[in-house]
Amino acid sequence: MKNNLIIVGKILNTHGIKGVLKIMPITSDIKRFSKTDYLIIEDEMYSIESVFYKDKFVFIKFKEFDNINDVLKFKNQFVYIKEEDRVKLKKDTYFISDLIGLNVFDTEKNKLGKIINIIENPANDLYEIEDEKGNTHLVPSVKEFVKEIDLKSGIIIKPIKGMFEWNFQYSPYFLNL
Repeated sequence: MKNNLIIVGKILNTHGIKGVLKIMPITSDIKRFSKTDYLIIEDEMYSIESVFYKDKFVFIKFKEFDNINDVLKFKNQFVYIKEEDRVKLKKDTYFISDLIGLNVFDTEKNKLGKIINIIENPANDLYEIEDEKGNTHLVPSVKEFVKEIDLKSGIIIKPIKGMFEWNFQYSPYFLNL
């Protein structure tokens, strides 16, 4: 069933004794939880009774559970929705999950690699592209470089000199300078 499901959050803990769950949202639209009437956990669909937000977390009470002991089993589980219930995106906007794995070509149709990750930044996202040698390259997701995105055939970029000529070893410390 997970093939047509989209992760929208992870259950971190319980909240109180009446079966409320504390969820870390994994979505750009945190208010999406108020727009749906169900969530899926471990291939089972549960009806949302109530939702409230505090700080960066979502707190959800399911109709099926009224006791903390009934929901403890969900701790550290992911919550999903059906793919057809994803939020509708504006033109030229894509879900990260749809871009991961796409082939990347230059404007001459030479294959440069595949997108293996997208690093979200305030200014613009960075596409992390792995070439056939296993080298990683970062390409800013801006119109100067990204010329076309087709979810079936891949992404066409116009790299600048040096962008694919050196081996970048990604380190989690790189972004914490």
